[in-house]
Amino acid sequence: MSHNLRVVHKRRQTITSLPLYFSGDLKKKRSKDKDFKAYHVELRGNSLFFYEDETQETYVEKLELSQLKSMQLDSSHKKKEATVFRLSLLKEELHLKMKDADTGEQWRGYILTMAKREVPSKLDLLPGQIKELEEALIQEKRRVSQHSRPVLPPRPAFLKAESVTDSPAPSISTKLGKPECFYNVTRKEAEQMLEENPQNGGIILRPSTVPNNYALTLRQPAKSGHVTKHYRVTSTQSGFVIELDTAVTVSSLNEVIEYFSEKTDFRIHPYTASQTYDTRIEMMPIPPHTSKSIPRAQVAPMVHSQSKDELDLHAEKFPSGEYIYPDDHRPPEQNLKLVQQDSDFKKAISKRRENLYATCDGGNIEITSQQAERRLSGMAEWTSTSSTA
Repeated sequence: MSHNLRVVHKRRQTITSLPLYFSGDLKKKRSKDKDFKAYHVELRGNSLFFYEDETQETYVEKLELSQLKSMQLDSSHKKKEATVFRLSLLKEELHLKMKDADTGEQWRGYILTMAKREVPSKLDLLPGQIKELEEALIQEKRRVSQHSRPVLPPRPAFLKAESVTDSPAPSISTKLGKPECFYNVTRKEAEQMLEENPQNGGIILRPSTVPNNYALTLRQPAKSGHVTKHYRVTSTQSGFVIELDTAVTVSSLNEVIEYFSEKTDFRIHPYTASQTYDTRIEMMPIPPHTSKSIPRAQVAPMVHSQSKDELDLHAEKFPSGEYIYPDDHRPPEQNLKLVQQDSDFKKAISKRRENLYATCDGGNIEITSQQAERRLSGMAEWTSTSSTA
């Protein structure tokens, strides 16, 4: 029996990840309850963990002493009678009953010491018991200092107060997220999902009946058919504890799923709801193209007839007796000037011939005259040719 209790205490230490300062049996009653209910209670850190009995490994309720406002005696202080304390919390009030006054005084000393972070000045305890209180307080302060964040330096005055706000640190499940196989279903609903849809997987993670904890439902093949099993996953400050014969602690819910997948040789995969997909690509018919006809105006071509005045104007531009060169694109007046220049050129040649005859003498006259006539005849031929053209 003692060996089993040691195993239970070790499992509780793994699940809570908190040091044990004090433990014992007591009864608890909330304001809405009529009678007290017996529990085995452990003071770990600054929290009270309630167990149904001494052999239970997982707590059923947790009470944080940081919410304690006051603790008052609610019965006559007699050593042989049960002692009842009334605890006023931030949101509720409850009563704790101890079997006698000595046990009640010990519980009062530990609860107030962890809640106020100091040993009460008025305690009816032995010196050795007070020494244990002081040692537990030193250990708790050391634990809190290791996990607390460093104090931030004062902010400058020119910074706005709303620029930086202190928000509570997210929980592990919120920071790391939940696996795809997590469903908010009951134990019976999880069994039904795995049985009706085995092709979707065999592992479902779901909420536990214990607050802030989880349960894992696993369906695996066996010789006689399929077997469905359920496992408890406890949330702690250091991570998540899979409650097996040998407890396994992991840092996230995703690692919980990975652990079960590895232990089943990846033959069982997480449950994922099936989704329908199309297997054919169908072309939609092209709608007929309807073109809109744009109305067009029909206009008859305009015929311009030349008036008599316009014909007379053209006649005046080209008087009779003058040459017209149809291939020349220059204006007619310039063509007429060329004809006049040609006649002037002929006159200049004949005058030059006369001067040439008058200046020549001796035997050179005949030769010079012959050459001059040849040159002049050549120039005349060129001039007549250009004129004819």
